[in-house]
Amino acid sequence: MENYKLLTPGPLTTTKTVKEEMLFDRCTWDDEYKAITKKIRFELLEIAVASPKDYTTVLMQGSGSFGVESVLHSTISGKDKLLIISNGAYGERIIKMAKCIGINYISFKLEYDNVFKTCDIKDILDNDIEITHIAMVHSETTTGIINPIEEIAKISKDYGKILIIDAMSSFGGIPINVQNLEIDYLVSSSNKCIQGVPGFCFVICKIERLIKCFGNSKSLCLDLYDQWKSMDKDGQWRFTSPTHVVAAFSKAIDELIEEGGVEARNDRYKKNNCLLRSKLKNIGFDAYIKEELQSPIITTFLFPSENFDFSDFYNYVKERGFVLYPGKLTEVNSFRIGNIGEIYEEDIEKVCNIIEGYMGGEKHE
Repeated sequence: MENYKLLTPGPLTTTKTVKEEMLFDRCTWDDEYKAITKKIRFELLEIAVASPKDYTTVLMQGSGSFGVESVLHSTISGKDKLLIISNGAYGERIIKMAKCIGINYISFKLEYDNVFKTCDIKDILDNDIEITHIAMVHSETTTGIINPIEEIAKISKDYGKILIIDAMSSFGGIPINVQNLEIDYLVSSSNKCIQGVPGFCFVICKIERLIKCFGNSKSLCLDLYDQWKSMDKDGQWRFTSPTHVVAAFSKAIDELIEEGGVEARNDRYKKNNCLLRSKLKNIGFDAYIKEELQSPIITTFLFPSENFDFSDFYNYVKERGFVLYPGKLTEVNSFRIGNIGEIYEEDIEKVCNIIEGYMGGEKHE
C-alpha cells in the first residue's frame, strides 16, 4: 500500500511520534495507564479554558458520534425538550439520534450554506417554553461552514437553556473558551484537531449539570454519568478502553502544546485554508461556502464542469500522494479538501500543483 497524506477532516495525517506511541502495549488496570487518562482529562480542560472546579472531562469509547449520543442519552430526561439547530449532515445525525432514543425534540433546519439568525432562535424559544436544551454543530464538516458559537451561547444563557455543542472538527484547532461561553456539554474526538488517531471521544461537562444526570441514560455503555464516576474514582474506564489510541492522544496533546497551543495551530490551519482556496480558485474550482462563513478546517469545492469525473480525479491525486474527501451535498456536485492534521503550506502547494496538472490535461500513465 502506497503511503499518502490525508486531506480529510479526520482521521487525518499524524506525526511519526504519535504513531510510535502505539507500538507499546499497555494494561488498562495499570497505574501508569490510569495516569495517562488523568493527564488527558486535565489537559483537555486547559485547552477548553475551563476550571476543574466547574468542569470535568469524560472520555468515552467510540467515534465522536458515540460522544454526542452519550450526551443525549444521559442529559435529557423524559421531562425535557431539545431544540436541534441543523445546517448539515452532522446536525441531521443529531436529529436521527434523538429519534432513535425517543427524545422529545424539535429541529430548526437551514440551507447548508446558511447560519442561523439570532432572531429566529429567540422566536422559537419565545413560542415554545418547554424547550430545555439546545444542540448545535460548531464546525459542520459537511460543507466547512462555521456556526456562530458565541451567539448561540449568549441566547442559551439569556433563556436559561442547557447548551450542547458538537465541536468535533473544531476543538483544538479553533479557540473555544468553554467557561466564558458557559457551554454545558462540548463533544469532540481523538482524531480531529488535536491530531490523534480514531478510537475514543470526550465530553467537556459542566459538573453542576452532570451531577443531575444520574439515572437518565437508556444505554449502559453510553452512560456519561457512570463513566464520569468511574474515572473520577480511580482513573479507570468502565469497560475496555483503546489503550494504544489513548497513549497516542496523550502524545498528540504534548505536540499541540509544543506547537504553541490552539492559537498557533489555528494560525497554521488558517494559512493552509487561505492558500488552498486561493490557488484552487485560480485553477477553476469555486468554494461552496462564502469566505466569511468558512472554517479553517475543511472546504467544499464545486465541480468545475458537468462532465467532471470525481473518481478519476480522486485516483489521480491519490496516486500522487494525497487523499481527498467526497462531497456530502445532494443538490450540487462537490468534493471536500481538509487542511488539518500534520499538513503545512508546502503540502497545500504540492496538492494544488497536482490538481493543476490534472486540469491541464495530464493523464494517468
